Amino acid sequence: MTTEGNTQFESAYEDRAPRRGSRLFLLLVGVVILLVIAGAFTLLERRSQYQALANETEKLAVPTVSVIHPVAEPGQEDLVLPSTLQAYVESPIYARTSGYLKTWYHDIGSRVQKGELLADIDAPEVDQQLSQARAELNTSQANSDLSKITATRYEELIKTDGVSKQEVDNAAGDYAAKKATVQSSEANVRRLEELESFKHIYAPFSGVITRRNIDIGNLINAGNGGTAQELFFLAQTDPIRAYVSVPEVYASAIRPGLGAFLELTQYPSERFHGKVVRTADAIDLASRTLNTEVDVPNHAAQLLPGGYAQVHLLVKVTGARLQVPVNALLFRSEGLRAVVVDADHKTHLRPLTIGRDYGTTLEVLQGLNAGDWIVLNPADSLEEGIKVNVKQVAQAPQGNNEPNGNGEQKQ
Repeated sequence: MTTEGNTQFESAYEDRAPRRGSRLFLLLVGVVILLVIAGAFTLLERRSQYQALANETEKLAVPTVSVIHPVAEPGQEDLVLPSTLQAYVESPIYARTSGYLKTWYHDIGSRVQKGELLADIDAPEVDQQLSQARAELNTSQANSDLSKITATRYEELIKTDGVSKQEVDNAAGDYAAKKATVQSSEANVRRLEELESFKHIYAPFSGVITRRNIDIGNLINAGNGGTAQELFFLAQTDPIRAYVSVPEVYASAIRPGLGAFLELTQYPSERFHGKVVRTADAIDLASRTLNTEVDVPNHAAQLLPGGYAQVHLLVKVTGARLQVPVNALLFRSEGLRAVVVDADHKTHLRPLTIGRDYGTTLEVLQGLNAGDWIVLNPADSLEEGIKVNVKQVAQAPQGNNEPNGNGEQKQ
């Protein structure tokens, strides 16, 4: 009985051993499979991270630019250009004689007439030189009179052989020399009298005194160089001038007699009418503009020299014209360019033909279309065909793009 029991036990043990080995094998296989799955998941995750990093790097490598549309101008309007007002005649006034300022009679803002006394200079040296010159003239005149008497007497004595011919010639020559000395002394007196008259400073033309640079007791040096001092600055302001630089494209429409008017910020409801009086008849090579002078009556002295004004030339400007801000321009050695972005977000450098300069904006005559996207503040590194990201900048409504009194645009 015992022997049979042992036999059965051994048989059961032998059946369980293969089962335990198969379970261990399955467990090992499961662990390996899990490790493979975990490794594959890790590799996939890292690959995804690498791909995301590559995409982000590629995205960051593409520059982002701000873009706007050009602003269309009205189809027809006057030609409006900025200008600085200038006096019709202006001149600094210097002294022609040296001395000390004795007194002045007119200050800044005084309106004076031609020939009106402005100041007096005390010049004692000139006074003494004039007195000396007059005394020398009297001496020369006395010597000349004596020589004349002697020469006349010798002319009479030679008739009776009372003197020799040589003595007569000597007397005549002495009289001629003394007469020349008198003429020289007279010229010196006239010179000093003119110099004496320069002690009085007169207005060379009618106008307004815009500067006074001297005061009583100041040392005055003659002339306008070295240590010489400008005494006054005089300006004639009626009429007043306005010089404008007309773009070359409009130069053919500008002619003397063309109507014009000025607009100033301080007089928003007034127009100061004048006309074109002359042009340079030549295009400036640097700016490609025609220098044009407009004269405007200024009887009420409302227009001041040095003031800023918008000059409206009464010539109608037609054709499609656009305005762009000055910070949308790219200055290259080959000329002025604007960076335009196409539908594929690629850049293109467009050459521009510029019209009027409004200060913060420029008029573009050729090179752009109203629907173009132009880059604001373009970097110098932007070249043709570069891929960019676009960021649109909000723009004010279009419609009123006329320049205001400051030369800027109303939006």
